[in-house]
Amino acid sequence: MQGPPIFIDISPEDQAQELRVYLKSLGAEISEEKSPKGIEDDLHKIIGVCEACFRDGQEAEVEAVLNDIVSIMVFIPLERSENIILAFCEKLTKAQGQKLGLVCLKALWLLFQSLDERSPIRYHVYYHSLIIAKQTDHVRLVFKNVEHLKQQFSQCQPSSEQLQKLYRLLHEVLIKSNQSEHAAKIMIELLGTYTAENASQAREDAIRCIATALGDPNTFLLDPLLSLKPVRFLEGELIHDLLSIFVSENLTAYMNFYKNYKEFVTSQGLNHEQNMQKMRLLSFMQLAETNNEITFDVIEKELQLEADDVESFVIEVLKTKLVRARMDQSARKVYVTSTMHRTFGIAQWQQLRDLLHSWKANVASVQDGMKNVAAAHMEIMN
Repeated sequence: MQGPPIFIDISPEDQAQELRVYLKSLGAEISEEKSPKGIEDDLHKIIGVCEACFRDGQEAEVEAVLNDIVSIMVFIPLERSENIILAFCEKLTKAQGQKLGLVCLKALWLLFQSLDERSPIRYHVYYHSLIIAKQTDHVRLVFKNVEHLKQQFSQCQPSSEQLQKLYRLLHEVLIKSNQSEHAAKIMIELLGTYTAENASQAREDAIRCIATALGDPNTFLLDPLLSLKPVRFLEGELIHDLLSIFVSENLTAYMNFYKNYKEFVTSQGLNHEQNMQKMRLLSFMQLAETNNEITFDVIEKELQLEADDVESFVIEVLKTKLVRARMDQSARKVYVTSTMHRTFGIAQWQQLRDLLHSWKANVASVQDGMKNVAAAHMEIMN
């Protein structure tokens, strides 16, 4: 059996015929002759049987064949190639096995990068790439971060419905690959695609977004979720009540909620022990907002800790850098330097305004002092 064809300066039609010959040699049901209907029909037939090269499991040969198909496909005008590209994407998502799936993912990513950035078909190639990334656990080859994703489609924005479909899939892929922080950001982007008119249709997405954010051990600023329109439609429901507790209340409020609604918390895929730890951190941040000094006794009482666990808890808080502080074991106190605010409302804006005014006044004072020194120096020189 001959190896995959190698093309050097030959026409797309001749490349397609060489692929026909090669695939037929592998047992594919395809003619070796060119189609009288043209290159598009040739590609349709080639894509229809290209899985013949999957059978031997030789990744290098499979990659060569798929890359050859891509090289022909990008020469065809977009208005005539959309159905061909979609058929190619569908075929590659059916590839079995980790190694073969990775080869197919690379081929689709090559196609995505080769297409004109203004082409709407790029969305479909990206979406199918994510399907394979989920199957092979290689999402990092496709997705870097939200900003990079938006940049990919800056020249041809998908519709709101397409974005919602993409974000839902991407969220699943990121959760599967343990990238909870990125997953939480994607859910916020998803909810942002809804308007006031259709926000009520986003119920399941909003609930999933809240549960993801609450369950993410690295997400502590939850206040922005309350302003999202789909989340507002959940006011009065248990999931909204739980979010409100994490936004602005303390550990005791959470414990009371859990006591009354244990099954509900579990049904959202949330872990009670992890929730308690997160609420302890948030409650400590709340204490740090209004207290420059916090005694171990207060921490023990407010956060429902054993006396022997206070020091280790404070060390864990400091590691997160949510609060900057110094612990004095002999005095049994924590001295707070600064803390991240759990919510950022009018009071925080006023505090920031006062800080900026103070900074401005200090700068002006320094400038005046420098002018006086300079003037005195000039007098001495004169």
